[in-house]
Amino acid sequence: MAGSILLSSCDVINQLASQFSSVANLANCEFALKNVSNVSVAGVNVKNLTQGNLSATDIVKLVAAYQSKQVPLALDVNVDITNPTKTQAAMTALDWILAIDGTDIANGVNSRSYTIKPSTTTMVPLPVSTDLGQLFSKKGLDALKNFASSFTSDGTSSKVGLRVKPSLSVGTTQVPFPNYITLEKKTGTTKNTGKTSTLSKKKS
Repeated sequence: MAGSILLSSCDVINQLASQFSSVANLANCEFALKNVSNVSVAGVNVKNLTQGNLSATDIVKLVAAYQSKQVPLALDVNVDITNPTKTQAAMTALDWILAIDGTDIANGVNSRSYTIKPSTTTMVPLPVSTDLGQLFSKKGLDALKNFASSFTSDGTSSKVGLRVKPSLSVGTTQVPFPNYITLEKKTGTTKNTGKTSTLSKKKS
């Protein structure tokens, strides 16, 4: 009986040690803004705007949205988390803030738990739904067109910025990291400030 209790205690200790190691290793991971996908403005696919394939219906939707000062934006922001070590890492949540042209326009949290295996990259999708009406009402319709046309074929845009704050579990308590990590991917280049940003770098 005593032997069984001792083995059970050892198992619990080993599990806790493994969990702590995975959580602690999150600090060694690199966060990068991979791309933005499934972008629509006022219900119009942004590809139609960038490729000049607007239908009469698309034009009516855009003009009506702009005049009503309600311009719904929907998109998926995809974040890559790379674990360069030989130990798995664990994340229990990811808070995010999305900015366009330097202005924060949406925020949220992905509450799903992720395990990032050694020497691998895991993509975390962040569905975003917000309204651009206030942002573009003063800048004019051209500003809205410029935003839509800023997206390149690889899903990047110089006008989109993202800040993320990962969380981890310590026992039964979820603990967020103290600062946000700024991720920006420039259009037409491979430069990505998030690619070299670990949790100890590029914070705001």
